[in-house]
Formats: sequence, structure tokens, C-alpha cells
Amino acid sequence: MCARSRAGRAAWKAALPVTVETRCARDVAEREAAVELRRRVFCEEQGVSRADELDGHDGGAIHLVAVEGGAVIGTCRLLLRGTTCQLSRMAVDANARGRGVGGALLRAAETEGRATGARHIALHAQLHAQHLYASYGYVPYGARFMEAGIVHVAMEKAVR
Repeated sequence: MCARSRAGRAAWKAALPVTVETRCARDVAEREAAVELRRRVFCEEQGVSRADELDGHDGGAIHLVAVEGGAVIGTCRLLLRGTTCQLSRMAVDANARGRGVGGALLRAAETEGRATGARHIALHAQLHAQHLYASYGYVPYGARFMEAGIVHVAMEKAVR
């Protein structure tokens, strides 16, 4: 369940063209569409196994979606662990990349994380996406590592 404020909602909407809305998934159908988008991006495009993609954490997560014309074109999920919010499974449809959807999802995740009391947002960035996260203030830490057959780096940002 999303905990963001009305002010946060207005900031999310202002971040993208009017045709794209970034928000918490409203129902099961939107969550299923988000999981399907993740399957296309991670399993089909990147070769991640379905078992690695579906890790059993979706049920307890907050699912954010970017919706355009009724279709989910971007998604990420948030897992709350004490004062840390773990951002994971960020995916943007191939036809929507380069339009600011990923950045809007990051801003939405930060707003939602703050609303739930998180002090930090942590994530595992694929190396090709590290620059995106860095441009939003995420700082890498630790050594690079393999996750689902892809090299990642841990990153974190304070949000309080």
C-alpha cells in the first residue's frame, strides 16, 4: 500500500509528460502487468532465469508503476527492511526508454520510501545503469558482484 502524500503525488506527475502517470500499482491487474514487463526485460532481453526473476518477495513489496494509455511501461518494487528501503526489479519497456521513466520511478521510490519512514534507499545496479542511479545521488559501495548472471554494484542514498 502506498503511503505517499498528496504533495508527493503532485511532484511525481510534474516529472513526466501528462500522458505518463507514475504511482503505486492500483490492483492485481497492474501488478501482473508489472511482473510481465519485468519478465520481458529481465528474462527475454537479458537472459535472466524465471526462477531468479520471481524470487518470492513480490507479495510483501510496494510496486510502483509508470502507466501510459492504460499500459504499464515502467516498474520497480520496494521492500522495507527497518529504516532501509530496498529498491529492486526496476524495468522500463524498450519503447519507453530514454524518456525519463526510470528517473520518475526513482523520484517516486524516494517519496514513497520517505513516507514509510525509510532513511536510506539501497539497490543493486547493473553496471550499464549505474550512471542513471548516480545522477540521482546514489553512491556505490563495496566490490562488484554477480547477481542472476549479471555484474552489479551495490548503491545507496540517504533520503531523510
